[in-house]
Amino acid sequence: MDWRRPGLRSLLPLAAMLAVSSTLGFGQSALDLDGHATNPLTADSSKVTVLVFLRSDCPVSSRYAPAIKKIANQYAVSARFWLVYPDKSETPQTIHKYLADYGYNLPALRDPEHVLVKQGRVQITPEVAVFDSKGRLVYDGRIDDWYVTLGQARPAPTTHELEDAIHAAAAGKPAPKSEVRGVGCYISDLE
Repeated sequence: MDWRRPGLRSLLPLAAMLAVSSTLGFGQSALDLDGHATNPLTADSSKVTVLVFLRSDCPVSSRYAPAIKKIANQYAVSARFWLVYPDKSETPQTIHKYLADYGYNLPALRDPEHVLVKQGRVQITPEVAVFDSKGRLVYDGRIDDWYVTLGQARPAPTTHELEDAIHAAAAGKPAPKSEVRGVGCYISDLE
């Protein structure tokens, strides 16, 4: 194909975009904290992938830090956890500070274009998206039922949707519930 021909020259931007998309994979524009494009769904295809959506300015996200760390540690053999920050105003510096303040040792991503938000169908922080080892979304929503409404929490959760979803996905079974909305802070700029 001769790209110098006038009719084909107009296709160059499209061809370049498709080349980048095929290299990176469609839907991959989440960024690690160094600014590199990262697709958490291809990191380890033998494990369940859990995306935990947080905002550093959301008090409910902050209160869940101990539970998230505990669950991530408990299921490290069967699941890979990623913290995802969907707020466009979150900088790598504010995220690094948040990770240090709350003692997180999990990989963190920025999702300013909401690609992972859309793939995970989340709306609130904190919410999670659980993908099986084939990259299929099996659960999206709350971690558990600790929060009844914003500002009102139970002494302890009575349901554990995230853990139930991880168990099911690791066993190759459907999650008991595929979606349960969380309580927390809305993700801004959702389309």
